[in-house]
Amino acid sequence: MATPVHATTAAGVTTLTLDSPANRNALSAELVAELRAAFAAAGADPAVRAVVLTHTTGTFCSGADLTSPFDPADFVALLREIADLPKPVVARVTGHVRAGGLGLLGVCDIAAAGPQSSYAFTETHLGVVPAVISAPLLPRLDPRAASRYCLTAEVFDAAEATRIGLLTLHGEDVDETLKPVLAGLRKAGPEALAATRRLLTAPVRAALARDGVALTELSAHHFASAEAREGITARFERRDPSWAR
Repeated sequence: MATPVHATTAAGVTTLTLDSPANRNALSAELVAELRAAFAAAGADPAVRAVVLTHTTGTFCSGADLTSPFDPADFVALLREIADLPKPVVARVTGHVRAGGLGLLGVCDIAAAGPQSSYAFTETHLGVVPAVISAPLLPRLDPRAASRYCLTAEVFDAAEATRIGLLTLHGEDVDETLKPVLAGLRKAGPEALAATRRLLTAPVRAALARDGVALTELSAHHFASAEAREGITARFERRDPSWAR
């Protein structure tokens, strides 16, 4: 059976690759569970200095899997575990990122992307709320930009994502762009690296600890609403939802 997450380790870096092309790397129960296990294994390996999160095909992550029940509590647990990891986490993006996928970028320490990538908080157009992902993202994003893009669901590019704090850097060749980043992480003392990461992730960890339950309930409430049913049905039927006609 095909697995939606592949893990490889080389030169002190574990690369976790999202590989579920049938649903554009959506946050299915299986993908979230495998990511949790893969991050735990990388965090426990003393030979690993950093983790790179990347993807196959043209989409990094399309957000919640709309074809099956989505449990926001599992996603909150994944975000907490990534934030608590004693190894730096780097996102490598060459494709599209939508909705919950942006939460994965937010919990990474460093995020780099190529020119073909694009980004959108699509939740409001589906009748749902970017609740859970607000915990890792709001401490990082420009507040005015967060208001604009979370409310309007506009698509924006890598340059704008970098300007507003969603990305750390972008370039024509994302692997060349990441070379000095990974080289710097490999040269760092493991204990110092872990302690420094813990300092830097404090706002994200605090937000998840303080608001995780309430955000989970808010997300679940809207996913179960009539508005969400209409918005998600309209998406699959490739039409405008009733409120947009």
